[in-house]
Order: sequence, then structure tokens, then C-alpha cells
Amino acid sequence: MLDTMRGGTPWWTKTDINGYFGLFSNVLTNFLAAIGLLVLIGMPGNIVFGTIVPGTAIAVGFGGILLAVQAKRLGARTGKTDVTAMPYGLSVPHYFAVAFGVIGVVYSVTGDWTVAWAAGVVWNLIQGLIMAAGAFIGIYIKRWIPRAAMLGALAGLAITYISMNPAGAVFATPYIGMMSLAIVLAGWLALKKMPFRIPAGAFAIILGTILAWVTGHMNPAEVTQSLSDIGVSLPSFTFHLLGTGFQQIAPFLPAAIPLAIYDFIESLDNLESAEAGGEKYNVPKAMMVPAGLTILGSFLGSPFPTIIYIGHPGWKAAGAHIGYSWLTGVSVLVIAFVGLLNLVLSIIPLVALFPILMYIGMVIVTQAFATTEQRHMPAVALSFMPLIAGFVSLNVRNAINAVGGTVDYDVLAAEGIPLLGWERLSGGDILVGMVLASIVVFLIDRQFLKAAVYSLAAAVLSFFGFLHAAEIGIGTGSEAAVGYLVFGAVMLAMNYYRSEENILPAATAAGETEE
Repeated sequence: MLDTMRGGTPWWTKTDINGYFGLFSNVLTNFLAAIGLLVLIGMPGNIVFGTIVPGTAIAVGFGGILLAVQAKRLGARTGKTDVTAMPYGLSVPHYFAVAFGVIGVVYSVTGDWTVAWAAGVVWNLIQGLIMAAGAFIGIYIKRWIPRAAMLGALAGLAITYISMNPAGAVFATPYIGMMSLAIVLAGWLALKKMPFRIPAGAFAIILGTILAWVTGHMNPAEVTQSLSDIGVSLPSFTFHLLGTGFQQIAPFLPAAIPLAIYDFIESLDNLESAEAGGEKYNVPKAMMVPAGLTILGSFLGSPFPTIIYIGHPGWKAAGAHIGYSWLTGVSVLVIAFVGLLNLVLSIIPLVALFPILMYIGMVIVTQAFATTEQRHMPAVALSFMPLIAGFVSLNVRNAINAVGGTVDYDVLAAEGIPLLGWERLSGGDILVGMVLASIVVFLIDRQFLKAAVYSLAAAVLSFFGFLHAAEIGIGTGSEAAVGYLVFGAVMLAMNYYRSEENILPAATAAGETEE
């Protein structure tokens, strides 16, 4: 075993500091956001900070360490000295779903926070079990879905849910955000050296923090308030919650299943992204890290699933290798156990951190096109659309709810806002992106029969709500199912119409674009 840990990529390099500041800020921000949602819905502090925070920290912190170990072994096995560990943390859509869609709902019915917490814990356990199954079937999914489809859906996710809100925050406070953005881009794209050889990411955060405090953007009272949260909290097992949670979970299973599928598909996409960059991890072993730690986290009272993050190419381009991952994991454990979560972000302004996430989105989108054959690029572009539709739909609904309005699809359609269509397109957005892009890849390659078969499969998945629907059920996505059947019929007709044209010219098949 020791031989597998010798040589290869060092445990720490000085360029890891760039990745550490970026990944740690991302992981910590998501951690704080997830915990903040529980506080927002009124969950008692003794549950949140006494049990959920340390339990979640175990799931998040150990993941960074374990993935660093996997990267170390990959480096030792291949002899590479620059292997980059897979980034990792809490799954963003899930912490919204479990806080508002499970814990908040159960509490509104029962009036008992322990019962509501138990439902969230069991919901998380089910997520982990489905993700564990996905760790072993995911490797076969790679054989069925073209790389262009997987990387395209991933890039769509990066440009919307990872980069758009940070970009909005940067331009909401541009005198801080754009200064940090300028430093990040100059350092990581133009490879410009910063003063005193400080890494670009760290330099951007330092100057952004100084400017925010000098100009009064930060509130000293928040620092004082955050000091009251300091105190040692260690994880403990909460098996006693499972029986109560299982009694409450049945109504939430239709939403839990597709969300868990989303998680292991996204992890699979991210491993595919790393492989496209030359680093081939053992897929089941890597995917079992978020699956296993999600299950462990649920046993420790955490309602939040974890996931392998997007961004491997971006962190690699920023010089991150193994150290940025294990140090992030250790930092999360220390900060959570001693109650320093709120103190860190009461000192450092988020707007100084967000340019790093914008950069990660840029690199992921670049990789999706750069590693895709030119003729397949339209499929990559199409795979963005369900993610964009989901991002827009979410924000339209949030805006309407914020002003106390109600959603009226007809009124919105009359104003040129097809919210119903956007919501239908975005149901299961990352899966939809991969399915649509796969069909179009086969179409471009003139494999019309295969495109027809995939269209039929998409129709079945849509009919039962796995695609293009808000929930799983018979007929919940029937409208989209009919659309896929029609699309498939056209593909079938194209397969037999002038079938002698279905063979690609040799130059096009070799990667050249047909004029």
C-alpha cells in the first residue's frame, strides 16, 4: 500500500494555494448557505450547530481528504507530478430541496423540529444509497452517452448555476468585484505574476477584503456577532432518528429519486471532464466517496448530500494539484468543530471570492468545446439550453414570489415569457441536456436509427416524469413524451429516406467539417 503513495504528485506544491483559496471559499460558502437555510426556516440552533454542522463537516471534510488520496495514488501509478484531485463539496440544488421541500414541509405539518429533522436525515440517506448504486452503473452510462453530451451538460451547469449568480454579485458591487476579477483573470489567463509572488487568487481576495473594509462595505457588528458562535461541537451518531424519518419520507420519494440520479450523473460528468484532461480516475471508487460520505453524514444527523464538483480543468489550470483538496477538507473540519463558520465570511466579502467561480465556469465551457469534435459542437450548444431554462425559470418564479404575486402562464406568455415551456424543458435539466445532445450527436453522424431509439427512450423517461416534469409519476411528462415520439418518427423516416447518404464522408468521420 505504501508503494502506491510514493512518487508522483507531491502532497503539496506552492501553486496549490491558488486552488485552496478558490475551492475552500466555494465549499465554505455552500456550507454556510445550507446551514443558513435551516436557520431561516426556524430550526433550533442546538440542532443546527450542535449536531448538523459537525456531522455535515465530516461528510465534506473527509471527502476532500479521500479524493486527495485517490489523486496521490493516481500520480504514483502514472508517474505524473501534476495530478489534480477532484473538487468536492455539498450538492447545491439539494440543500435548497431538503430545507424547503422536506424539513420545512414536515415541520409545517407536525410542528415538531425533531420529526422534521429526522425526515431530512432519511431523505439524505436515500440520496446516498441511490448514489452508491450509481457509482457502479455509472461506468456503463459512459458507453451510452457521447462525451460531447456529458461535457456539454456539465458546461451548461457551470455557466448557469455556478457562474451566473457570482457574476451578478460582482456587477452589483463592481468596484470590489471587478477589481478581484481583473486580478484573477490577469493571473490565471495571462499568467501575470503578482507582487511578492502572492498567488493570484489569494491576492484578489486580500485586496478585495481590504477595499471592502476601507469603503465600509463590511459590517463590524457581524464580526462581533459571529464570535458568539465559537465553541467546540463534535459529531455524534443519530440512529434514533431513522425510524421516525422513514415514517415521514414516502411523500418525498418522487423528488428524492431524480435528485439522487442527478447527483451521480453530475459526479460522472465531472470524472469524464477530468479524463478528457488526461486524468483517468477509477470511476466506481471516486463516485463512492460522495455516496459513502453522504450515507455516513446521514448517520451523523446531516440532511445534506455531497457531490464531486465541476471545475477540475479550472483548478488544474490554476495550478491546483493535491494539496488544495486535503487542506480544504482539514480546514472545513477545524472551522466547523470550533464554530468559526460565520466568523470567516464576516471578515472576507463574498464579492471578492465570486470571480474565482466565474473563472471556473469559463474554463469548463472552454473545455466542452475544445475537447469536442467540431461537427458535434451544435450538440454541445443545445445541451446548455435546459440548464439555462432552469436557471431563468427559477429566477422568474423567485421574482414573482418576492413581490407576492402568483404565476399565471397565460399572462406571462402574452408578454413573451414562455415560463411553462422553460419549466418543461428544464425538468431534470442536466439529464435532459445529455439526452438531447446525445440524440443530436447521432443525428449529426447520420446514425438516424440510433437517434430514433434514444428518442423513444426519452419519451418513456418523460412519460414517467424522469425528464421534463416536476415529479415522477405516470403521465407527468406526457406532453414532452409525445414530442419525443414525433421526433423519433422523423429520425426513423430519415434512416430509410435516401439511406445511401447515411454514411459520413471519410474526411468528416476523421474530424474535418463537411462543407
